[in-house]
Amino acid sequence: MGHTLILAEKPSQAKAYADALQHTKKQDGYIEVNDGRFFKEKAYITWGYGHLVELLSPEQYNETWKIWRLDQLPMFPEQFRFQVSKDKKKQFNIVKRLLNHSTEIIVATDCDREGENIARSIISLAGASHKPTKRLWINSLEVDEIQNGFRHLNNGNNYLPLYKEAQTRQYSDWLVGMNASRLYTLLLQKQGMKGVFSVGRVQTATLYLLYKRQKEIEDFVSQDYFTLQGKVQVPNGSFEAKHKQRFATKEEAQNILQEKGVLLDLNDGIIQEVNKERKRIKSPKLHSLSSLQSTANKQWKYSPSEVLKIAQSLYEKKVLSYPRTDSHFITDSEFGYIKNNLSNYQECIGVDVEVVYPDAQKRYVDNTKVEEHYALVPTKQTPNFSALNEKEKNIYLEVIATTLAMFAPDYEYEETKVEIGVKGINFEATGKVEKQLGWKSLFKNQQQAKKKETVLPAMEKDLACQANVEIAEGKTKPPKYYTEGQLINVMKHAGKEIDDEALQHTLKESEGIGTEATRASIIETLKHQLYIEIRKNQVTVLDKGKILCQAVEGTLLASPEMTAKWETYLKKIGKNEGSQEVFLNKIKQMIEFLMQEAPKKIGSMEQFLQQVNEKSFIGQCPRCNHEDGKIQDKGKFYGCSRYREGCTFTLPKKFLGKSISQINIKKLLGGEKTNLIKGFTSKKGKKFDASLRYDQTEQKITFEFPKG
Repeated sequence: MGHTLILAEKPSQAKAYADALQHTKKQDGYIEVNDGRFFKEKAYITWGYGHLVELLSPEQYNETWKIWRLDQLPMFPEQFRFQVSKDKKKQFNIVKRLLNHSTEIIVATDCDREGENIARSIISLAGASHKPTKRLWINSLEVDEIQNGFRHLNNGNNYLPLYKEAQTRQYSDWLVGMNASRLYTLLLQKQGMKGVFSVGRVQTATLYLLYKRQKEIEDFVSQDYFTLQGKVQVPNGSFEAKHKQRFATKEEAQNILQEKGVLLDLNDGIIQEVNKERKRIKSPKLHSLSSLQSTANKQWKYSPSEVLKIAQSLYEKKVLSYPRTDSHFITDSEFGYIKNNLSNYQECIGVDVEVVYPDAQKRYVDNTKVEEHYALVPTKQTPNFSALNEKEKNIYLEVIATTLAMFAPDYEYEETKVEIGVKGINFEATGKVEKQLGWKSLFKNQQQAKKKETVLPAMEKDLACQANVEIAEGKTKPPKYYTEGQLINVMKHAGKEIDDEALQHTLKESEGIGTEATRASIIETLKHQLYIEIRKNQVTVLDKGKILCQAVEGTLLASPEMTAKWETYLKKIGKNEGSQEVFLNKIKQMIEFLMQEAPKKIGSMEQFLQQVNEKSFIGQCPRCNHEDGKIQDKGKFYGCSRYREGCTFTLPKKFLGKSISQINIKKLLGGEKTNLIKGFTSKKGKKFDASLRYDQTEQKITFEFPKG
């Protein structure tokens, strides 16, 4: 008789399952299980390492596709095929053997579309697709959650449309990535550009969003404006008040004052309105992965990929729920265990929470709003804090504080709005006084950028006052660069970039461009491709990124609209309402359109690309001394643009363990010595400081040591 095979995504997940079961024995690449509570016969747990199998590369379909040539495009395989990843063959063979000897398979990879795709791709390549399957669908790796999941396994066939949706996305991403990357790279290289230009469905649309923002900033022309403001004096004190209107010139502001007979000095006035209102703010929604990434980036400058890694680590330590969630809600079940564990959580993080909301509130607890996964919350198990590193502590505290906040009092403050009349010109002021910190006290250890609140003196309507009026000058400010945390939200709410209401609705439903699981990796890809860089947590588009954005401008590649259309149909496939064949045909049509339009667009960029090329020149080549011999950044080193003509001059970017800045490279090319560079490491391992100089006679870099 055969056995039950449990297929996990990775070893740590498999170990968590084994920890929840009895009579387990670790073997090479799998774990034996004899637990009669869940399995009538012997069961085995095995695992992948993420993607054990991958799509074939172009040349494996067709040898002529190995060389990048325009006349070989587009590349459309007749049928997509998979292979075992080179470094994972041993584990795949173990999984294949166990699959083929099993009578039933339990898919126990991550509970999302990608996890389904990983499992089903392995099962398919192993030739075990005909076997009956069940699905383990859980939201935490705690023992009781795993055991409950094994008691209530779902029918595996129910998740096949999810697999088909993910597979369709995988195929279409291959078609776009392989074809568009080669197309734009080859066309741009014809115009003298260096390197490979990677193009992708989500990464290019994201890059273009950043490019648009940067262009707005670079094209912004600051304008002067003028406002009227006055220091208002009442018997109980003084405060600043402003007139709402802005004026384009100082003369306009002066004319208004003259018309009304208001002096640039003390004027009599009257308090026209005093409105006091007690305001209450509910605690923030429970965290999705995106909101946690945004918060952590703002608070500690953690990158989105770092936050996902930390949250995943806490999930594997069984103290956080499933991290790749896009939900801000939990169900009654989670609320129940969180409420029962309140004292443990408070003791764990050393706070006392006044429970004023003991019952579930729809703002946080709504069974109808939870589909695949609920919000990121602590599990029943609290961690040993000494076993967590600083970043894990910060992320755990943020999640647990946000969770406890739904039981805590509202944040309350009193807002006072005052209107002052000065000879027919109205001035306004707003004051705020905190009355109850409430849930905010849970976050008091965070470095919150607090702006100083204005507290207004006591006053009543119709009170006489005096206002010292002046004209203040200001300048309009450009939009700000996105931070990495903001970029996650820009991707998530990319529908704001679209005019079409139906498409906006689609993006809202599909959570913009990318998914909770992929947005962080998309940002990392853009960094790796040298399209963007992060400076002081601000995302800036580099020259290479600007070139690609100009090349794809006006195409679906540059628009969230493309993602909206894709997501609409992919969701239909996930619901068994759409066809993979229809979708892939649409993708092929788009690629064929790019084949026609891209050469025209890049041809029109000739002048711009020439300027970019010239800008990339760092200096004249000191070896060939030819007027066309320009030193360029070649990636890992600097070299002469006449290398095809035989000039072999190069300068390293790193020398004896130290990076050489472009400023110092320019000095070397100009015959000057560099600034003093500290911390060179000799071949014998000794540290020393020196300046560098390029010796024209010896044609090599030499040292100049500081005197004394």
